[in-house]
Amino acid sequence: MTFSRRGFLQSAGASLGVALLDRKSLAADDLEHIFTEIRANLLVMVNEERAVEKLNALEVDELAQQVATKHAQEMATDGFACHWGRDGRKPYQRYSFAGGTEATQENISATDHTWSLNVSDLKQDTAYMHVRLYNEQPPNDGHRRTILAPQHTHVGFGIAVDDLRLRLVELFVARYVAVEPIRRKAKPGERLTFAAKMPKEGYYLNNLEVFFEPLPAPPELSWLRQPRPYSLPDESRTLRPKVPPPFMYADRQPGVVEMSLAGRFTTPINLYRKEPGIYTIVSYLRRSGSAKAFPATEVCIEAS
Repeated sequence: MTFSRRGFLQSAGASLGVALLDRKSLAADDLEHIFTEIRANLLVMVNEERAVEKLNALEVDELAQQVATKHAQEMATDGFACHWGRDGRKPYQRYSFAGGTEATQENISATDHTWSLNVSDLKQDTAYMHVRLYNEQPPNDGHRRTILAPQHTHVGFGIAVDDLRLRLVELFVARYVAVEPIRRKAKPGERLTFAAKMPKEGYYLNNLEVFFEPLPAPPELSWLRQPRPYSLPDESRTLRPKVPPPFMYADRQPGVVEMSLAGRFTTPINLYRKEPGIYTIVSYLRRSGSAKAFPATEVCIEAS
């Protein structure tokens, strides 16, 4: 009787897997070399999938790669698979507080039955994990829609293995706006200035939205082991571009975001809550001729 490798992964006992997987037999540099080859393979797969839909190819974002890798390592070490980290932060918070300004979307995939650090085996495992996301069917196809989201321009892949646990994180990035430096820590009630410029032609600022959520608390490991989707918080305030008088919006307001002909926009940001929390500044852009806006920034500010 013959067995496929995939069938073996599903049926092998933990004790056998531990015996076969010897993490200490490889130096860190060797493992990183393997992961570099796997990331390159995943990038080819993603771009082939996007090409089928006539979408732009993605480039590697090094910061997204670092953030995704750190999250993958934490999940593999502690044996969970969740968009939240041990500190309670969500993907866009991790990327922003690491220095990013762009809007992101995260896919994660996990298996606890890997058994070899051979590059061809890990390449097969991670490819299978990605294909499992890509092959989702509506209406439960959120990961596939993330892979094929037309606004994405970059991606970073995080890969980590610990004993039998293999974790894959795909962090997709929409890079359209150059955000000017802004403080990432402030006090409740402060007033900051958000300024950015759109270097890409053919895009327009639709509006900004400032989201608020309480400071995260480290969740229990049991909570992290339950799969759940993530999203921006419910509470937000909308900031719209100024319109010239005598024009006004339907609510009789003229807007607050200053726009320039060079594509630069600036607006005051009020950290309006008295209690500590995280504010996330999202800039929604619209392509010329399209009525659908998409998020291009997710800049987080901790007020505490």
